[in-house]
Amino acid sequence: MPKKFLIYNTLSGRIEEFVPLKEGVVKMYTCGPTVYDYAHIGNFRSYIAEDLLKRFLRFLGYKVIHTMNITDVDDKTITGARTQGTSLKEFTAKYEKAFFEDIDKLRISKADYYPRATENIDGMIKIIQGLLDKGYAYEKEGSIYYRISSFPEYGKLSKIKKEDLKKGIRIESDEYEKENARDFSLWKAKKPGEPFWKAPFGEGRPGWHIECSTMSMKYFGPTLDIHAGGVDNIFPHHENEIAQSEAYTGKPFVRYWFHIQHLIVNGEKMSKSKGNFYTLRDLLSMGFSPRAIRYLLLSAHYRKILNFTFDALYQAAASLKRITDFLFELETKEFDEGKTGEAEKMVRETRKKFTDSLADDLNISSAMGAIFNLIHWGNKALEEGKLKKEDTRKIKSMFYEFDRVLAVLPEQIIEELPEEIMELIKKREEARKNMDFATSDAIRDELFKRGIILEDTKEGTRWKMIKK
Repeated sequence: MPKKFLIYNTLSGRIEEFVPLKEGVVKMYTCGPTVYDYAHIGNFRSYIAEDLLKRFLRFLGYKVIHTMNITDVDDKTITGARTQGTSLKEFTAKYEKAFFEDIDKLRISKADYYPRATENIDGMIKIIQGLLDKGYAYEKEGSIYYRISSFPEYGKLSKIKKEDLKKGIRIESDEYEKENARDFSLWKAKKPGEPFWKAPFGEGRPGWHIECSTMSMKYFGPTLDIHAGGVDNIFPHHENEIAQSEAYTGKPFVRYWFHIQHLIVNGEKMSKSKGNFYTLRDLLSMGFSPRAIRYLLLSAHYRKILNFTFDALYQAAASLKRITDFLFELETKEFDEGKTGEAEKMVRETRKKFTDSLADDLNISSAMGAIFNLIHWGNKALEEGKLKKEDTRKIKSMFYEFDRVLAVLPEQIIEELPEEIMELIKKREEARKNMDFATSDAIRDELFKRGIILEDTKEGTRWKMIKK
């Protein structure tokens, strides 16, 4: 049985022990991209927090079945396609492709299923018809609306006050002001120039909220274990999901709601008008590495606002370098056979601290603190020559084990060098022994141009690849 895991549940408003419906198996649904533009770093803050959750659950021994939707029909995608004078499918395909390229760069593990809204219209029509039949929905001017007054528990996720419910006031837009709840559209009547589908209640297209309920239930049935998304989704989107799903099935929709706080930039809300709006592609074009970006977005607890700054991004890169430099030392130095009790104790304590910290509502700061505490100890042990070969093997193994959760290490610390490069290194060694420093320096410069850094130590010459 997997280790005990504590998680904050937005529905209850407290930290709870995670217990899935089926022992050892987690049904997890996350709100995916609306493919009308390139995803920005605020989006990726959420996706990476969800990735940390999924990876850690698997680290604990759970089987995680993950579905992430692709919203390819809503107000934004339709407006974008119309503005660019292209079909909805062609317009959204461009940004869907970009999304998958971006998550690959950030090492966000793939979901098991990526259903598109446009491929699940029949399921949406079925649920809408069911809500009509049960009296939870009504027709007005060809559109179908959800009657929130018919669902007594409306507001239980967002903690909206009952006096804020505006009976009989309808809202057509997918996204609306957050102050007051209103009857929301399940199905929008056909409009000129918009894509539409045929339904028993008239031609039109689905509203945004019904899409996620339909796609989650398609793969997981009426109840799923974890539903994740940004805090901006709590109301109205997730509140509306609960209302329509539970009204339709008569069963609880989600057991644990996992919400990620906002990302701000230099203390301000990110917006294009302020000139502080960044996509992943913007940051990559500035020369920042995907690993450093992932590390920064991972480094703050998911329930705390993350203040993005370029200084913080440079610090993230420096922290990664500290980790990789330590591992490089373990990979390249020569060590005597054997092991030490102190190293075994440090590895054991670090593994426990890392795991216990993340098991406490993903306390990433404490988990990373355990790693850097070991690095501090390890560097001192390296200087004093106290580490043995078996010690280094266990430390490296632990780091790569942790990286199953963090996904921030280089894919290879050590690379095989071509034979001609190894020959040059040997020639330089001979030149140094013969006090031929002109030849030695010339070879060093040539290797540097080829992406190889040489380091002369008392144990001999070590080399390091420059990551392009």
